[in-house]
Amino acid sequence: MIRRVCLLSWQQQQAADSEPVESPGPPAGPQDLQDVQEEDGEDSTLNEELRKHSWSGIPREVRPVTWRLLSGYLPANKERRELVLSRKREEYFGFIEQYYHSRTDEHYKDTYRQIHIDIPRTNPLIPLFQQPAVQEVFERILFIWAIRHPASGYVQGINDLVTPFFVVFLSEFVTEDVENFEVAALPLDTQRNIEADSFWCMSKLLDGIQDNYTFAQPGIQNKVKALEELVSRIDEDIHSHFKRYEVEYLQFAFRWMNNLLMRELPLRCTIRLWDTYQAEAEGFSHFHLYVCAAFLIEWRKEILSMVDFQGLLMLLQNLPTIHWGNEEVGLLLAEAYRLKYMFADAPSHYKR
Repeated sequence: MIRRVCLLSWQQQQAADSEPVESPGPPAGPQDLQDVQEEDGEDSTLNEELRKHSWSGIPREVRPVTWRLLSGYLPANKERRELVLSRKREEYFGFIEQYYHSRTDEHYKDTYRQIHIDIPRTNPLIPLFQQPAVQEVFERILFIWAIRHPASGYVQGINDLVTPFFVVFLSEFVTEDVENFEVAALPLDTQRNIEADSFWCMSKLLDGIQDNYTFAQPGIQNKVKALEELVSRIDEDIHSHFKRYEVEYLQFAFRWMNNLLMRELPLRCTIRLWDTYQAEAEGFSHFHLYVCAAFLIEWRKEILSMVDFQGLLMLLQNLPTIHWGNEEVGLLLAEAYRLKYMFADAPSHYKR
């Protein structure tokens, strides 16, 4: 269970504010989201409604369509959706025909080799991702994305970002446990559609955080600095504890930013987290910072009990979240929302 950390700076701010800080409302039911999806209108209007209903979690049965809409891959206009899906899927496989053979070219072979090495390491404990058919899908997605984005190319960590989309779009055709499902049993057209949709939605996500993966990864460096700044204001004890034992934020938070906490949480929790990230403006960039801060403070007691560098780093790199589920993620997001409200939406609160 997430602990509510009561900090002096928060108490002071809450006393000053006349209204309590509340995250968006309770989860919407499948019918609520289906009704919104069926509406025909402007992108901005539909997305606003969808975001409102999706922030607190999206039911499994409507998640695939909702994610396609929230990512901007599927248009708001209902009549255009099938046409757009068909065209984008064809376009992706056009890229495969045009570029995939070049993976053995001198110019691209290092990129392909790194992708080939990283894919078996992607969720190694989940049988789904050890299937040759799935690994080949990931190789194609990542290679095509890399050569179409030469400013960054392929960077380790991007491989993780395909997995939530792939699992969500696969779940549209699978009623049993997705993590153990044999993908080769699906019709080839279905497999191709899942692959193309995963590519486009991952691309939309990366469009918003590409500076995380360009040379020297400036986006991540800046976010880690911002996390350090934020934690120094919301929990000076943790911040001082790190300084005392010479723990640098970059030593643990680089991975939190590079992999969007995917290495710290079970996949089911990542998918729930991404419901909110896609519903929140700049969820994968700006809001993620506050989620990281809330996540760090969740382990306050354990952090402060560690009195050596090695113990602290081991804890921070192996946080015990294996049994986490929707409840823990929901509370984490509520805490992050409160932090965002206090600090991002009121910059003067940063002042000591």
